[in-house]
Amino acid sequence: MSIAFPNLLHHMKNKIFAAILIVFIGGNVAGQYISTVTVPDKNIPKITNPKDLSFRYASEISASSLRDHLRILASDSLEGRETGQKGMELAADYISKQLRNLGLNPSISTGDYYQPVAFTYSKWKNSEMYVRGNRYRLLWDFIAMPEVNNSNTIISDQEVIFLGYGIDSEIYSDYKKTDVKGKIIMINKGEPLDKKGLSIITKTEEQSDWTVDINKKLIAAKEKGVKLVLIIEDDIKKLLEENRRKLLSPNLQLGKRAENELRTADHVYISSTVAKAIIGDQENKILKAREKYAKGKAESVKLPIDFSINMSKDINILEGKNVIGYIQGKSKPNEYIIVSAHYDHLGKRGDEVFNGANDNGSGSSTLLELAQSCQQAVLEGNAPERSIVFLWFCGEEKGLLGSHYYTENPVFPLQNTVVNINVDMVGRTDDKYKDNPEYIYIIGSDRLSSDLHSISEDVNKKYTQLTLDYTYNSEDDPNKYYYRSDHYNFAKNGIPAIFYFNGTHEDYHRTTDDVEKINFDAMENVGKLIFHTLFELANRPQRIKVDGVVK
Repeated sequence: MSIAFPNLLHHMKNKIFAAILIVFIGGNVAGQYISTVTVPDKNIPKITNPKDLSFRYASEISASSLRDHLRILASDSLEGRETGQKGMELAADYISKQLRNLGLNPSISTGDYYQPVAFTYSKWKNSEMYVRGNRYRLLWDFIAMPEVNNSNTIISDQEVIFLGYGIDSEIYSDYKKTDVKGKIIMINKGEPLDKKGLSIITKTEEQSDWTVDINKKLIAAKEKGVKLVLIIEDDIKKLLEENRRKLLSPNLQLGKRAENELRTADHVYISSTVAKAIIGDQENKILKAREKYAKGKAESVKLPIDFSINMSKDINILEGKNVIGYIQGKSKPNEYIIVSAHYDHLGKRGDEVFNGANDNGSGSSTLLELAQSCQQAVLEGNAPERSIVFLWFCGEEKGLLGSHYYTENPVFPLQNTVVNINVDMVGRTDDKYKDNPEYIYIIGSDRLSSDLHSISEDVNKKYTQLTLDYTYNSEDDPNKYYYRSDHYNFAKNGIPAIFYFNGTHEDYHRTTDDVEKINFDAMENVGKLIFHTLFELANRPQRIKVDGVVK
């Protein structure tokens, strides 16, 4: 599962951290999606009759087969399955061979089991800043994101212009009296407030878009020809902690990114220490300028200074791939159920391998077992009525990139996609259920389709009787798991999605997430629950209704 990072520019439209609410028409409002726990009545006997097709084919899923798959996918030889790296290629090869052996159909667009996905890989080389001859360090004194800056060897000048808030609106503009073309500017976050604390722009306590989205300031700077924007960040340590993994790991973006295509100006977040060094003995001029801002008057301050920063970076194109195999439906071949899991993980750092047994070797292995069970039904003459597509995504750990690419370049039409079933981390137990491994967290089942939620509940009662915990389904869930796995890219396109998840544990995103810690018996039971839900969705007479709306 991907870690949620604050997106400094709000520039990636697929980010799981976007403030998007899905409102359920049938009575739910934001914050009121089901968040309770369904505890099954185990006095009611489960269906165990082999003549029941769902039971029969679900029985094909076994702990031993799951273990066999996972021992390979989470082995050191696969080097943590990082997107674009050797280990991910090996994992894709293993999965595709399993699909070929099972007899699943390859992708209709390529004729094989792959959907190629190109990524641009970028990282800073040796980024450092010099102010008045003093050296300042990246990740300590300043922060810059490689994916939203061009690669420049050295940006330098003998002057930095303090430009207030960097706002350019009809009501208030910091650019009104100042030519900034080819210049370095330094700005504050936020916007000017009057003595009553009201926004100069909105005339109320409500802040304008110039505060909410710093992207607006950077677009304005780009349009004015600014060479570099220095943004004063009061809590640089907090910003670093919130973005640590993103900053420490090479950045991946979808597509083959050419330089100079950015709409925003190059920019750096600087600490208050760096800002004070830049201001030097001109502090009184800055204070006087701020008094004018409170009156709605723009004022810039030219700061004579020897300033330079190295912003050169390594840029490479990496080739990733989604893995696809499908079973054609019998009577409704043009209606598709997507069953997904991401198969990438964090790779290796030095000699340490992030094997990602639970995240998400467990989901990837479960999909292979689901595919085997569904194909067994085909071999026995019981092919599903609807087509079932098994999809292993790359780039999830980089920001749901593989699934984002798929939903923008679908192999099977999105309008004909009935539902997405997503499996991400189903092989461990968290602290809440350490004494009761017969559970699963379910997220999203009631957000777009009441049918989907009812089907999930019903098959669990009849076949598996697991505890279904909807805690993380709440819109108020601070973890925002609903936005943090691949199902979200389907849901935001109006496709009902259900996400199976076992919660986090002490080995989450650590090198200790190994096969030895997986509970395969519990994983088998979750796999069977998923199969029963899938089997019902694939064979029911009517397509599930969509009675929720993406807002």
